[in-house]
Amino acid sequence: MDYRHQLLPREKVFRDPVHNYIAVSYQVILDLIDTKEFQRLRRVKQLGVTEEVFHGAEHSRFGHSLGVYEIARRICDNFEHDYPSQTPGDGLWDDHERLVTLCAALLHDIGHGAYSHTFEHIFHTDHEAITAQILTSPTTEVNAVLKRVSPEFPQQVASVIQHTYPNPQVVQIISSQLDADRMDYLLRDAYYTGADYGRFDLTRVLRVMRPYKDGIAFDIDGMHAVEDYILSRFQMYQQVYFHPVSRAMEVILDHLLLRAKDRYDNQPVREDGFRPLLLEPFFNHDWTLADYLKLDDGVLNTYFLHWADSDDAVLSDLANRFLNRRPFKSVEYTSETEDLLTILRAKIETAGYNVKYYTATNDSYDLPYNANSRQTRKPAAEIQLMKSDGSTIELSSLSPLVAAITGRELGDQRFFFPREMLTKNAENDLFSPIYIEFQNYIHNDQLIHPQGESYDN
Repeated sequence: MDYRHQLLPREKVFRDPVHNYIAVSYQVILDLIDTKEFQRLRRVKQLGVTEEVFHGAEHSRFGHSLGVYEIARRICDNFEHDYPSQTPGDGLWDDHERLVTLCAALLHDIGHGAYSHTFEHIFHTDHEAITAQILTSPTTEVNAVLKRVSPEFPQQVASVIQHTYPNPQVVQIISSQLDADRMDYLLRDAYYTGADYGRFDLTRVLRVMRPYKDGIAFDIDGMHAVEDYILSRFQMYQQVYFHPVSRAMEVILDHLLLRAKDRYDNQPVREDGFRPLLLEPFFNHDWTLADYLKLDDGVLNTYFLHWADSDDAVLSDLANRFLNRRPFKSVEYTSETEDLLTILRAKIETAGYNVKYYTATNDSYDLPYNANSRQTRKPAAEIQLMKSDGSTIELSSLSPLVAAITGRELGDQRFFFPREMLTKNAENDLFSPIYIEFQNYIHNDQLIHPQGESYDN
């Protein structure tokens, strides 16, 4: 039998707390799950350091990837049943696209690395480019499985993830403002963090989802289910993904890796045996795909445990802060108070901290929904509602609720610093006067100009 259509003798299911059962019928899907590159995702947390705030958030990118596959499978089933193509080019669903859709859904995150976003910032890696490399490199087990379908199939799957695949329906199932990826991570992250406001009616959203010539649309009578999804996403970003303590732990992780890199660059050979062998290719800017795939969260945590006992005081302190959950504190600032950051950094330095490793600014903004201009009309960036006559209308033009947040970046910018700067009643501390001066610039979690003082902008 053609490998493309080879079914398992009996459907395999994975028990899942979000979707109950995840069903696998195709041999190629099961073979991809069994590859070492996909199994590595069990060792990479979906939400990185967020478990330091929401202790249940220990789920992995493995579970999320299976969940995205399951939602994509349900979409394909609905499309095949309700909207099967009758003639080429009719804008309905061609079920020959099923396998490339399912493989892209399953593999869309396979390039994520250890503490991926922080790691990318320090070592300038790109998980999307690495995903494509894993799919197309002859050195990977994933590529070997995909090539059994056809020699061109690895690149076809990669093109879906890279948004260049010719069928916009397939691309938008995987990547759009309401796609299988976002739907799964919202529900999954809500479940594991206990944040109920991240939930929405997935079954209803999938029921009103339909293909058309320009991609994916939603029946107009399902508008309220789509609104619910938009608001759920908005709440999750504001309450979970942008949580100040999560961001503070990310800052410590970022600075910990930066300190290790700086130490290696300055003294690559030391008598104390500082040799992070698995990280050396990244310190040297000369890493391979094989080097990248050796890393996961556990590998980095093991190095952090070693660094906690380092004779390098900064490296040791940052490692201990990260491992033992001692996050930096932060204060929100605006363009009117940004000029005070220089003053605060000077006070932190006076208190004995290297501001390169003990301060940071971080802005986290999200665009809850973006409706493109009528001139560009990129359906992938808009949510289209379909009327009974087959015409479409963009969501925010019909929904006052969505219109209220369309195109508005929501979030804040914060200044991070050692929590010791907020020490109270430290009579025996040499730096107590500095702490008091520092605290005069903070009120109600906001950076302020102290009364009676003026500053030139």
